[in-house]
Amino acid sequence: MRDTETFYLSPEDLYQRLKHIRIGGTVCHYSLKKCEELVVLINEINLLKQQKNAVILAHSYVSPEINYGVSDFTGDSLFLSCKAMRTQARIIVFAAVRFMGETAKILNPSKTVLIPAKSAGCSLADSITETQVRTLRKEFPDHTFVCYVNTSLAVKAECDVCVTSANVYEVVANIPNDKIYFLPDRYMGENLREEMHKRGFDKDIQFFNGRCHVHENFSPEMVFKVRTEYPHAKVLSHPECTPRVCRSSDFVGSTSQMLAYMQESKSEEFLMLTECGLAARLEAEYPGKRVVGSCALCEYMKSNTLEDILRVLKEPRITDEVVINEDLRLRALRCIEKMFEYSGN
Repeated sequence: MRDTETFYLSPEDLYQRLKHIRIGGTVCHYSLKKCEELVVLINEINLLKQQKNAVILAHSYVSPEINYGVSDFTGDSLFLSCKAMRTQARIIVFAAVRFMGETAKILNPSKTVLIPAKSAGCSLADSITETQVRTLRKEFPDHTFVCYVNTSLAVKAECDVCVTSANVYEVVANIPNDKIYFLPDRYMGENLREEMHKRGFDKDIQFFNGRCHVHENFSPEMVFKVRTEYPHAKVLSHPECTPRVCRSSDFVGSTSQMLAYMQESKSEEFLMLTECGLAARLEAEYPGKRVVGSCALCEYMKSNTLEDILRVLKEPRITDEVVINEDLRLRALRCIEKMFEYSGN
């Protein structure tokens, strides 16, 4: 772990990290005065984190003061869970939602995993249950069941292979079965079917009807409006968006793939059709590039706060800790290991 001096952050340091962020109006607008207030909590968290041998993982969608103030690693859920496996920390504080904390616990069974979010649900993960998966497996007995990482531990335990938005096409292409049932995201399933067809794979892909409350609200009309006002802007969308939105975009990919695209692109203007946290990361890390149009906030991700991170480090409640049944963990682990096998990782 880092020494105590490294953990101290001055208001000026924090302001330099956050001053370019303008996403979400006053929600993500950082003055020096606001940074002076935030560093009190930030420095207390960072010192306590060292004393308790803890690591803080933060999804890209949580608030910037978490990502740039206390987070040890920032990224998507699977990347963060894998990072946790390589740390010597005894405690994992996962600023995200519950299914992500469960994934971290699946891969790190000997570590304590704490979720600070007040509302740790997820509209997509909560759209399907393990009972529904068992019913579907009876209806589609010859299909390989592929679940998005945005699912609960219990759902993963009922499925054959897990995927992320970054590796879904590669994994499905390598599954030695032409019959696939994808869950829970309907739009991602439709996009998967189209992409497999484009790549020359003749696979029967069925899918569930779950949706993300953030991504389902983006529309082709929004893309058209932004292209009219900003003709040089590049439009990036997440595969949880509708197929019509994805078809009207310049690039479709996971959060990490979107950031990589923007970093390498010569364009200076981007419309990002995903949660606002990613737009904030672009503005903070690449101040020469500009976000145009609007994004959308995830109420679940944004329910993570510095105050609750401090609380779970000081006095965690029973409900903050991710505790899972070992049989379920092993079954879900096999589902994740199959993903690594088919993705070549």
